[in-house]
Amino acid sequence: MKLFLLALGLALILEGMPYFLFPRRLRELLATLSGQPETTLRFFGLTAMCCGLLLLVAGRYLPR
Repeated sequence: MKLFLLALGLALILEGMPYFLFPRRLRELLATLSGQPETTLRFFGLTAMCCGLLLLVAGRYLPR
């Protein structure tokens, strides 16, 4: 449970940083994304999930 809370906290920090640091640019980016087809958004979402999974596997199994 401790690891889950740490991971969730880190995810929230990383997700919130662009909103805090670049609110105007993020609004423009979100407007651009809203015009994209669903297939493009799904592709980017799947790519992000795969990259995250690779990072988790690398962090777990790479020698220290």
